[in-house]
Amino acid sequence: MSFALGYGLLGGALAITWLIDPTLIPGDVPRAHGHIMLLGFILMMIYGIALHVLPRFSGFPLYSERMADWQLYLANIGLPVMVAGWLTWTHAIVLVGGALSYGAMVLFGLNMVMTVRARGPKA
Repeated sequence: MSFALGYGLLGGALAITWLIDPTLIPGDVPRAHGHIMLLGFILMMIYGIALHVLPRFSGFPLYSERMADWQLYLANIGLPVMVAGWLTWTHAIVLVGGALSYGAMVLFGLNMVMTVRARGPKA
């Protein structure tokens, strides 16, 4: 969850800086800010809470710690790459960052489904 808080602070600082003087930061700052806040702050918070809470609610351990690690790596590589693309107006970079971020979402979804899927009674 500390990643989420860091992204929240970064996104807020980016927005305030841009509002003070829009010429200080080049690129598509509103789009970069939006992605930092939504993927960085909100989604990272969801990842952190869900990976901690859902296994406990289901009564089973997390399906794959390794998958959760890769999800974290992909998410934290993909978002900065995507933001760099927005700030440099380079859509190919945005595409790469978006694909990495989406890969993290897929891994998260798969890990959660496999963790809470219907199983027999816990022994």
